Parts: sequence; C-alpha cells; structure tokens
Amino acid sequence: MITGGASGIARAVAILFAREGASVVVADADVPGGSGTVEMIRAAGGRASFAELDVSQAAQVSQAVEKTLDRFGGLHVLFNGAGVLAYGTVLETAEEEWARVLSINLTGTYLCCRAALPSMVKQGRGSIVNVASTTGAHDACARAAAYVSSKGGVTLLTRAMAIDHAKQGIRVNAICPGPTDTPMLRKALTPEQLDAFASTFPMGRLGLPEEIANAALFLASDDASFVTGSTLYVDGGQTAEV
Repeated sequence: MITGGASGIARAVAILFAREGASVVVADADVPGGSGTVEMIRAAGGRASFAELDVSQAAQVSQAVEKTLDRFGGLHVLFNGAGVLAYGTVLETAEEEWARVLSINLTGTYLCCRAALPSMVKQGRGSIVNVASTTGAHDACARAAAYVSSKGGVTLLTRAMAIDHAKQGIRVNAICPGPTDTPMLRKALTPEQLDAFASTFPMGRLGLPEEIANAALFLASDDASFVTGSTLYVDGGQTAEV
C-alpha cells in the first residue's frame, strides 16, 4: 500500500514496486492522479488498484487497509508517501495551516501505520517505509516551521516503531529525500528559483523521483533484512555539506 501515489516520489515508488512484482494499492485523495498511476502500472503488465484516501481521516485509512487486505490477501509493505509542504514562520503560520500540515505529514503516517500493523504482526513480518526529509530529520530551514516539525516527528516516530515492533518481525525505516523534482516542489518555487536552489548542492541538481524510489525499494525488500530504525538520506550530498 502506497499513500500519496498520485504523483511525485510515491508514484515512482508504486510503478517501481509493481515492476518488481508487487501487487500495489495506490492510495491518495487525488482520484484522477491516483487512478492514472494505476493505469500506468496496469499498462506495463502490473497489478494495482486505487483507494481514495485522506490520510488524516482514521476511518478512511482503516477502509484503505481493509481494501488492500481484501484485494490482495495481505499487506507486506507500507510506504507512507502522502505529504504537503507549507512555508511560514511560527508567526506567519495560522493554526489551521499548522494543523493541516501536521495532520497529513505526521498524524497521517501514524494512522496508516496503526491500521497496517495488526495484519503485519499477525503474519510475523512486514516493512514500513516512511518519508521524512533532510529538512526536519537532519537540519531545519527558514520559514517552514510546520513542515520541519512534521518531518522531524516522522523521523522519531520511525525510530520508536522500529524499537517497539522489531521482535515481531517488522522493520520500520525512513527515507529522507533531498530536494527532488516533484510537482509539490515545482508549485512552491519558480523554475529560476529551482535552478538556483539546485546549484547550491554538491551534485548541482535536484533528485529524480525514480532515484528516491530505488532507495525505497531497498528498504522495503529483504535485502535490508537487518535494517530498521534507520534514516536513509538520498540527497545528492546536501546533508554531508550542511
């Protein structure tokens, strides 16, 4: 089950996982985008279905997990890719905006994990990959108080769950993308700002969603069988320089 799979990193993850043989449930509030991802997977010969989902709503999360279990008979991997970006200092961030960012980025991750864990515990294995961020997991940035707080929370939630469920055969890790060429980032910055931003990194460019997906595939797979509670930075050297 992949949340946020209508676009960006999570779409790339859904397509890659399906290509590697997984049966995928694409879950997103964006119905046209999520359905489009499913169509791409099916056109390439993969197995996928769509679940409309607002990750901040507990009832919808439970329904999406049940749909996954009913459709494919199990849930082995959860990729929490749903997220939003908002700019502003604490003084500039309205309570409603703060609540929206935290409810999707942090509470949404918690709700999806809470719904998925019982079936994973029952089967004695599972892999959860959360999406944190270099900004929030490693460092902060100006004028993004809500976003940084939410991603910092995801990082520590990941470690807490990894400890709590390790002996039940469940691994929980976080992937920390650096600035990546996604619709979310392109809505936040102009092309000129993106180019200037990317030029400041050691590799001099933005990441590609497919590059983040490759790292997520490793964390989700048995190749990472002794990896849990980790944060994997995929950032073109950004945090090494910071």
